[in-house]
Amino acid sequence: MADAREKADEKAELYALDISDVEWLSAPGDTSEERVEIAHLPGGAVAMRNSADPGTVLRYTEAEWRAFVLGARDGEFDLT
Repeated sequence: MADAREKADEKAELYALDISDVEWLSAPGDTSEERVEIAHLPGGAVAMRNSADPGTVLRYTEAEWRAFVLGARDGEFDLT
């Protein structure tokens, strides 16, 4: 129970973080109008948005982002 509460508190703190001045990055050479952008946040967290809708931002803890990246590397999200 405490572990779930700690994770919820971590997410709440992450979403309370002011990200108005972060540097948004996209894939090198991607100049398309609509692309995925990420920003590195304090503590290893990451924010992600669609450049066509920059007001909607998803935020991930360091553990969540690491799990996503490792899953992508392992082919977890590959289309068959």
